[in-house]
Amino acid sequence: MTNPNSLRTDPSSLRETALAFRALHVPGRPLVLPNVWDAVSARIVEGAGAGAVATTSAGLAWGLGVADGDRLDRDGALGAVGRIAAVVRVPVSADIESGYARDAQGVADTIRAVLAAGAVGVNIEDALYDAAGGARLRPIAEQAERIAAARAAADAAGVALYVNARIDTCLRGAGKIGETLERAAAFLAAGADGVFVPGAVDPVTVKTLVEGVEGPLNVMVGPGAPSVAELAALGVARISAGSGIAQAAHAVVRRAARELLDAGTYDSLTDGLDYAELNTLMGRSG
Repeated sequence: MTNPNSLRTDPSSLRETALAFRALHVPGRPLVLPNVWDAVSARIVEGAGAGAVATTSAGLAWGLGVADGDRLDRDGALGAVGRIAAVVRVPVSADIESGYARDAQGVADTIRAVLAAGAVGVNIEDALYDAAGGARLRPIAEQAERIAAARAAADAAGVALYVNARIDTCLRGAGKIGETLERAAAFLAAGADGVFVPGAVDPVTVKTLVEGVEGPLNVMVGPGAPSVAELAALGVARISAGSGIAQAAHAVVRRAARELLDAGTYDSLTDGLDYAELNTLMGRSG
């Protein structure tokens, strides 16, 4: 049986796609990513005009029946990434949490699996989760080693994989801007291509990061955040929705279920996408 993703994972095609994805990260003209979690959300986002699609680890984990926060195994996560890559024509970036591995060599194994799935970018976060789901920041040297392993694995495959180093200082209130910049410098030196600082949306903070990070800056947006145009003017190179769209979609499920079960009415379904449109969307070849 022919692998539906064989064209995406052909070495020469993967190399070209990786270079095209890399070129989309332009300060002041940011790559905007409405993050996806399955094949149909990926096709919808692509159809809306996105130049690339990126997964949300949280949305993907929830869809596969587990909680976010390094609870998902590598095979489950990258199986989903492969299904996404197989149905879109634009570049795909995979949120691989902290690398689905205990050590740097394991991260390298994950990167080889990412490339085999057809993705040309990754997010690697510096959070370290405990068994209870709590998280702390991984030591800088340890995280830099993991990023270096990712870079080496991609380089060995001849693919300019875009490594986006996620730094959780702002998201977790775990450090000042100085620590964020220190981590950014170390991770870029280790081989990261860009820096992702979720939780940083205040214009003053974003501008400080743009000026202090020696690479493309990625921020995460949601209600109350500055507009894409405002963030572009600050010099941001990449804007992500994170798990926000998945959360909004699941809120519709809860509203519709409660309305149907409690009131016996169906108004929540009024704005649903047309069945034929979705069926046609998913019926075309990748």
